[in-house]
Amino acid sequence: MRMRPTLNWTPDEDLPPGTTDPEPVAEALRAGGVLVLSGAGISTESGIPDYRGEGGSLSRHTPMTYQDFTSDAQARRRYWARSHLGWRTFGRARPNAGHRAVAAFGRHGLLSGLITQNVDGLHQAAGSTDAVELHGSLDRVVCLSCGTFSDRRDLARRLEEANPEFRPVAAGINPDGDADLTDEQVGDFRVLPCTVCGGLLKPDVVFFGEAVPPERVERCRTLVRGAASLLVLGSSLTVMSGLRFVRQADQAGLPVLIVNRDPTRGDRYAVTRVALPLGTALTTVAGRLGITLDDEGTPPPPV
Repeated sequence: MRMRPTLNWTPDEDLPPGTTDPEPVAEALRAGGVLVLSGAGISTESGIPDYRGEGGSLSRHTPMTYQDFTSDAQARRRYWARSHLGWRTFGRARPNAGHRAVAAFGRHGLLSGLITQNVDGLHQAAGSTDAVELHGSLDRVVCLSCGTFSDRRDLARRLEEANPEFRPVAAGINPDGDADLTDEQVGDFRVLPCTVCGGLLKPDVVFFGEAVPPERVERCRTLVRGAASLLVLGSSLTVMSGLRFVRQADQAGLPVLIVNRDPTRGDRYAVTRVALPLGTALTTVAGRLGITLDDEGTPPPPV
């Protein structure tokens, strides 16, 4: 089992460039049994930036690590202030054409499963069911002492009441829901404890430096074993938590197809990479399959 490091990686110049023809993706879906692995790139058209694409947030934002969060009270204060502000915007994001296409493919019986590296809940809001949230979800909060899970909206209301003067303007929002704020803007933001035992609260997401739960990894490995092909959507595959499933598929002889505008760390394992925006590529594929996309997914809950 591996953790979520931020890896240094440069594209392999010996690999062929991506294609702009999404027909191989349509062919795989026609055959059925496609396992989808999605990353932050599928949510950029919903207004949530990715980490490494054009304008990606790693150039200006260092994600919170589990070690800093658990050992440093000031780091927790900064995180919760920024995350609370980011939640207001993040929680209002709507599914885009890419999310709706994946949901439509599932309804038409073309998918064997869906694994998402995203924590934004947009696949579910678009109508996908049984998505495996590899890195968890910002919708939930867990107490690190007693293990109690609670709804993020409940904590958001408590934080609003505890910090009535907290009204900064963020410079940007990141894929993990963390807003960009200065220490001055964070100020003396009040962090709240668990209502059950008084312990430390943490979003139910896998921070960088934290291990993905082993039972979740095994569930994903089982999905790979049962798939006819693996379709990667909007992931650079730079971190091992997603790349390992591409490697597993390749070792099992499963075709790997990638839709991502930029080169990825998994290109060497893929039969093709479609270098198009996700919404454009998947809408085109849906049309070729005779599938009409819903205009709207399920409305997001109030933040």
